[in-house]
Amino acid sequence: MELNFDLHPKQLEVFQSKARFKVCAAGRRAGKSYLSAICLLLAGLEEERDGISLKNKEVWYIAPTFQQAKDILWNLLKNIGRDLIDSTLENTATIRLLNGRTIKLKGSDRPDTLRGVGISYVVLDEYAFMKPEVWDLIIRPTLSDVRGNALFIGTPEGKNHFYDLWMMSHSEPEWEAFQFNSTDNPMIDPKEVEKARNTMSSDAFRQEFEASFEAAGGGAFKENEIKVIDSPPPDLDIYISCDPAGYGTGDGMVKSNLKRLDEFAIAVVGVNTSGWYVLDVISGRWGIREASLHIVKAARDHSPIAIGIESGSLKNAIMPYLEDQMRRLNVFPHIEGLTHGGKKKTERILWALQGRMQHGRFHLVKGNWNKKVIDQLMDFPNPLAHDDLIDAIAYTDQLATIAYNPNILVDDYDPMDSVAGY
Repeated sequence: MELNFDLHPKQLEVFQSKARFKVCAAGRRAGKSYLSAICLLLAGLEEERDGISLKNKEVWYIAPTFQQAKDILWNLLKNIGRDLIDSTLENTATIRLLNGRTIKLKGSDRPDTLRGVGISYVVLDEYAFMKPEVWDLIIRPTLSDVRGNALFIGTPEGKNHFYDLWMMSHSEPEWEAFQFNSTDNPMIDPKEVEKARNTMSSDAFRQEFEASFEAAGGGAFKENEIKVIDSPPPDLDIYISCDPAGYGTGDGMVKSNLKRLDEFAIAVVGVNTSGWYVLDVISGRWGIREASLHIVKAARDHSPIAIGIESGSLKNAIMPYLEDQMRRLNVFPHIEGLTHGGKKKTERILWALQGRMQHGRFHLVKGNWNKKVIDQLMDFPNPLAHDDLIDAIAYTDQLATIAYNPNILVDDYDPMDSVAGY
């Protein structure tokens, strides 16, 4: 059995890579479906790996829904692999090859259908539109016994979990990242791409045709309103507020179910009558013990008036570790419980930051953390992008009691009717 095919240079770059896990951001009509079909068929022709038989292992193509999987790849796969196919089942989108191995099309919206089967190779197409748990909790474990491979491929959708995976694959062993745009496909007429450029918004064009993760920002904040300064003024009241990624027992940290790879964020903000000065934002994917150490070290370095931590189960879980670190470092800051104030996260961040930025009362002190904060501000309120760092900064609004107008105590002003303002 043999398979004859042609790949353009960017497809060939992905195909020839020896990486076990490949993450490819590709523009529309860049040839990702054709590349996926070739990779699936060749994986199905493989009968053993490192002396381990693959006869009982399946090859899968997963799209956000089963219908999408059929629409995108079913006919293409049958056409390219027609000389290799023994039989097909239309209802289940299953192909049986002449060597007895099977290729199946699946939808990630039905995760229960993805469990309990061993696979040797998988393509996750349009991964930006899947729940990250599909890979983390279901697919990844099924590849372990035969050291199976995976190709993640699709068009970006802002800086969500696909972006996280793409960034991670630049540095992790066994992983490799790729990016190619629509014009890398020689079958696409450049004039058609230019027509699209002239009729689409610049953000939409960059995302859809150039596979850019920088597009799809939320638009709530404007970059020219962000002030980055070399050093803060001396007369500041310092507050530290925390936005946790989740919590667990012992030293573990449970990741958020909403977004992959959320970070525990600690914002150090100085406040005076001229506005807010973000002195530092410390972030990482830590367990409770490590997070508590970072909080106490920040308190030691900045001597805050108060540290704010969200009230409830998280505060209860982290307090024993904080108290232990405080005794160990001989630092005893005041801890305040934070609440959502009846506001959704989006409203809370906008309420705290938008007006201050528009009136020049929000400043970032120059530091290596600036880019992450600015990226989150530019993406906000895209629900697929991270906002943990700016949420930590926004919590300062509950801690600070500064009055910007000497005649009005802003933080004491609590209207009975938020519309009428009385």
